[in-house]
Amino acid sequence: MSAPATEQLVVPPPTTPGRLHRPARAIVALVELLLAGAAVWGAFWAWPHGFATITAEVGQGIVVESERVYGNWVAAAIAFGTVAAILVLDAARQAVLAVRARPKRVKKSKDTGTDTDSDTDAEADTEPPADTETATDAVAHEGER
Repeated sequence: MSAPATEQLVVPPPTTPGRLHRPARAIVALVELLLAGAAVWGAFWAWPHGFATITAEVGQGIVVESERVYGNWVAAAIAFGTVAAILVLDAARQAVLAVRARPKRVKKSKDTGTDTDSDTDAEADTEPPADTETATDAVAHEGER
C-alpha cells in the first residue's frame, strides 16, 4: 500500500562523502584544449579550400574573373570553429571543477540563533515558521478580514 499523505518520504544521505576536488579533471581540460587547438587549425585549413577564382578570356582581350564558393568547405570550417569554441568552454568548466571545492553552506536558525547545516536541515527549506503568514495564506484569507 502507499504511505499516508501526511508522511514525507525521505531519501537517506549517501554513506560515502562525494569527492569535491578532482585533479583528474585538469587532465581532461588539457586534452580538450589540445583538441580545440586542432579544431582551430582545421578551421583555418578548410576555409581557403572553400573559394576558387575562375578566370576566363571571353574574346578580344576581355578577361572575366569570377569567384566560386564551395559550401561544403565553408561549412566544415564553421563546424571546426564551433567545435573548438565548445571544447574551450568545457575545458574551462573542467578546470574550475578540478580546483574548486564548494564549502558547505551554513544557515542561521531563526528560532535558536544557532548555525545549522543546510544539507541536513530539510525542514527549514520546506516549511515556513508557524507564526508567519505566507503569501498564499494572505490571498486565501483576504475576504475574511
